Amino acid sequence: MEPLAARIRPQTLDEVVGQEHLVGAGKPLRVAVEKKHKFSFILWGPPGTGKTTIARIYARALDAELFELSAVSAGKEDIRKIISADAKGKDKVLFLDEIHRFNKSQQDFLLPYVESGELTLIGATTENPSFEVISPLLSRCRVFVLEPLSEEALKAIVKRTKLKVNKDAFDWLLGYSNGDARKALGMMEGAKTLYGEVTADTLNKALESPHLRYDKKGEEHYDTISAFIKSMRASQPDAALYYLARMVEAGEDPLFIARRMVVFASEDIGLAQPTALVVANAVFRACETIGYPECAINLGHGVAYLAQAKKDRSAYNALRAAQADVQEHGNLPVPKKIRNPITKLMKELGYGRGYEGWDMQPETESYLPDKLKKKKYLK
Repeated sequence: MEPLAARIRPQTLDEVVGQEHLVGAGKPLRVAVEKKHKFSFILWGPPGTGKTTIARIYARALDAELFELSAVSAGKEDIRKIISADAKGKDKVLFLDEIHRFNKSQQDFLLPYVESGELTLIGATTENPSFEVISPLLSRCRVFVLEPLSEEALKAIVKRTKLKVNKDAFDWLLGYSNGDARKALGMMEGAKTLYGEVTADTLNKALESPHLRYDKKGEEHYDTISAFIKSMRASQPDAALYYLARMVEAGEDPLFIARRMVVFASEDIGLAQPTALVVANAVFRACETIGYPECAINLGHGVAYLAQAKKDRSAYNALRAAQADVQEHGNLPVPKKIRNPITKLMKELGYGRGYEGWDMQPETESYLPDKLKKKKYLK
């Protein structure tokens, strides 16, 4: 029998729960399906938010032949087979799950088929495509960002299963799934199969079942990386190394781990120990050039360093506060004193007047736009 998540998978956009910004009335994917617009795109978002479902609905709308591959196990030969396959006169749509796992050479190989329109590509990724997809391929695809499912959306999906779930069990699922419908449905199915009912107690028992193992596509993958980051944040190197070891033993992508270490170095350590970013970048580079099994040593070295480093989130918090002001106020006028007077007219209008910054002395006058003169982001 198919898994529960597959049995209740939506067949039309009207059945899709969540992602209203993409599939709601007048929104881009809704319009694309209704008008049968053919174009390549990438769905970027957390696991269990509807990427595969949307891809299948879109392919059906085009009356296209849909080919599904996982970049974890697929390669150039699989692309060749699809190109040579008989689609009975239909357009060919390739749904490439975890497109970030395709290396540069594989993406380069795919590019001309997408460019020529021989293949319509739908890529799915949990990673930022700006870093994971080569620029020529990315430039030929639109990027749609999916959000974690809300509490209301998860309620609707749980209701669709027709399984009896009381409030305590739903609250458990809500906390555990973190917006991932597939994760919630998998736990419900596990509890029902193993214990005959879905309660908070049976869900807890199912979670501890030896039948559940680390899943690099979702599930424990995200719980473990979360525990890993929080252990480094708490300056607990032993815990951080333990969670690192779990990921390494499970065959987790070392670049996935190293990338989060680079982010952590600036977000959580920041100004307290700026060399942390140098170390994290060096670990990432080592993982790129060496690979498993040896790069596990580089990861361990980096984790021990980052976990013991002093922590300071002031630069991160300052950036977020500044971004909030940009979003609220838009592009406020730059003070004339620090504008670039590149023409005679600009000089006459006062651009750059009074600026003597070349002496490198601290200025007492704020260079912020007038509306934000009293703002203090870095504290």
